[in-house]
Order: sequence, then structure tokens, then C-alpha cells
Amino acid sequence: MTDFVKAQLPGNHRNHDRAEFAADTLIHAVGCCLGLAGAAALLSVAFNSATQAELVSLMIYLFGLLSMLGLSAAYNILPRTNLSVALRCLDHSAIYLLIAGTYTAVLAQMNEAAPVGLLIAIWIIAAIGIALKLLLPGRFDRLSLLLYLLLGWSGVLVFDSIAAALPSVSLWLLVAGGIIYTIGVVFHRWESLRFHNAIWHGFVLVAACCHYWAILYCVSHGSISA
Repeated sequence: MTDFVKAQLPGNHRNHDRAEFAADTLIHAVGCCLGLAGAAALLSVAFNSATQAELVSLMIYLFGLLSMLGLSAAYNILPRTNLSVALRCLDHSAIYLLIAGTYTAVLAQMNEAAPVGLLIAIWIIAAIGIALKLLLPGRFDRLSLLLYLLLGWSGVLVFDSIAAALPSVSLWLLVAGGIIYTIGVVFHRWESLRFHNAIWHGFVLVAACCHYWAILYCVSHGSISA
């Protein structure tokens, strides 16, 4: 691996021992399997109940979800090579896609125009974040982490509208997922902790499952405002 590549990879992606690597690999394998099975299940339900607009929003969400799971697995499991920097950029960019895609699927369940402005703002910020990741690899990592959290919690700006439109089960699953993601950031930054990478990815997987079930419940039971 060239010196340039080594310089671009952050310290928290140091070489882990076999046990750490095995744990992280297992979490990613489970995540990818669950993602593929979940995508098939969600689309199966959606084809029977969702409108065309909702179906498109769900496809956008699933694209973000599967991209995040697949690219994270590729970056964290494959050996470090000259492609590692590119994989890291794509991995981190996929997080923006997942956040924006999740909001797209959730807000599509609402029969009002108020969230449209929020959704546009989320996608603009996500696009800026992706551009920074792709054009300036290895830069602004702390800013990106802050943007992830701000985007993830931006729904509080229209919380009353979301609470009135979504089933309570979906609402609290979304909140639980956000809390789990946020707590997981502590372990993501705790680089001296053994298994910190696997623990972080475990939090991500559980949070993603919460958001997935929130969306699936909306699609299968219908939103309150429908």
C-alpha cells in the first residue's frame, strides 16, 4: 500500500487482531444478509399496498440502505490496498444516502406539503457531504460526523407533523434508532477500546433495523393521515 493511501486512512482503521476482525466481519455479514432479506420483504409488501410515489421513495431508501451495508462491508473486511481510500469515501458517502433515503421513505407517508422543504434541505446537505467525501478524501471527517448527526435529528424540526402522521410504533422506532446511532458514535470515537469498530457497527446495524421496521410498519399498516 502506498504512502499516500496510508496517509489518507485514519487512525481508527488500524489493523485489528483476529478476534476483532472476526467480530466485525460477522456483524457485516449479518447486516448484508438482513439487508437483502429485508429489501425483498419490504418491496413485497409495498407492491401490494403502496402508491407509485411511495414505492419510488422506498426504492430510494433501500438503495441507500444496501449501499451503506455493502460498502461498509467492502471497506472494513477487504484487505487494505490502493482502492481502500476510494472504498472509504464511498462507504462514508453511503451514510448520507441512507439518512436522506430514510427521510424520503418516512416523509412520503405524510399527506402534506410541509415536510417537502425539509426533505429538499436534507438532500442538498447530503449532496454537499458526498461531494466533500469524494473530492476531498480524508478531510473534514469531524465535520462529516457532525453533519450525520444533524441530518439524522433534523426531523425534530417537524416532529409534530411526523407524530400526527405516523403510527406511534413507527414514530418511537425512529426515535429509538436515532438514539442508538448517537450512542454508537461514542464507541466509534473510542479508538483505544478493543472491539470498538465491531461495537460501533453493531450499534449501526441495530439502529438501521429499528428504522427499517418503522418504515415497514408504516407501509403494512398505513400512516394515520392516509
